Amino acid sequence: MGAAVPDAPPARRRRDGGAVWRGVFVYVLLTTGASIMLLPFVWMVSSSLKREYQVFTLPPQWVPQPVRWINYYHTLVVLPFLHYFANTLTVVGLTALGDVITCTLTAYAFARLEAPGKDVLFILLLSTLMLPYAVTLIPVFALFDKLGLVNTYYPLWLPHFFAVSAFLIFLERQFFMGIPKELEDAAAIDGAGHLRILFIIIVPNALPAIIAVLIFSIQGSWNDFLNPLIYLSSNRLYTLAVGLYFFIGRHHAYWNYLMAGTTMMIVPLLVLFYFGQRLFVRGITLTGIKG
Repeated sequence: MGAAVPDAPPARRRRDGGAVWRGVFVYVLLTTGASIMLLPFVWMVSSSLKREYQVFTLPPQWVPQPVRWINYYHTLVVLPFLHYFANTLTVVGLTALGDVITCTLTAYAFARLEAPGKDVLFILLLSTLMLPYAVTLIPVFALFDKLGLVNTYYPLWLPHFFAVSAFLIFLERQFFMGIPKELEDAAAIDGAGHLRILFIIIVPNALPAIIAVLIFSIQGSWNDFLNPLIYLSSNRLYTLAVGLYFFIGRHHAYWNYLMAGTTMMIVPLLVLFYFGQRLFVRGITLTGIKG
């Protein structure tokens, strides 16, 4: 007969048992937090399928009776939803293009180029994150008004071609700092300039950070309500965020239609994050590799 296998030491069994219970606690905590975070989304979808008087009933009726899919059809018919959707795509596309190009160039300059006072300039750039948006709102509006660009899309996307987002620049700069400099030195020996190094070495290796910047830019522009409300006065130019506000009147609000429109507005962002989540999460988690 073979030799009996000795039991694990009591200390090891206690450690293994403690690890299991810690894992259970973490999963319960995360599940509880995720459920709380999802409640507003579930309420929105549920409200979009209800009759108007059922939206604020107490206790909440999470499963609509009856389920009114026709609310989505009415939202598309009552509101020029597809027209506003096309307007939003135009603004978001130009905004994202500007952010990706200019923030990448600026981040590369701060990460790799040498110049007197570069660190001071970078600190000044980061300090703009503490500047409230309301402080620059009126001067920027006055500037675009003097240029005759109010009631056009230019104020919504043009500033993004001048690297206005300190957060996105910081995000990419930190990722660039983690890329081995030996790769660039080898390309420089072969005669590559800064732009060539950026596009053939830095960009392919920093794709997660660039995807993260792209998603942040799209999400911010897609959900932007204040800027279109301030700069656009023509109904034909409205984006979805402003157009959906038509369901809220002075004395009455069609919350079921508003929730249906909001649900349809969120779906593209969910699809975008679903397909880009791996690179997005990697770009966020690796930005602090090297300071």
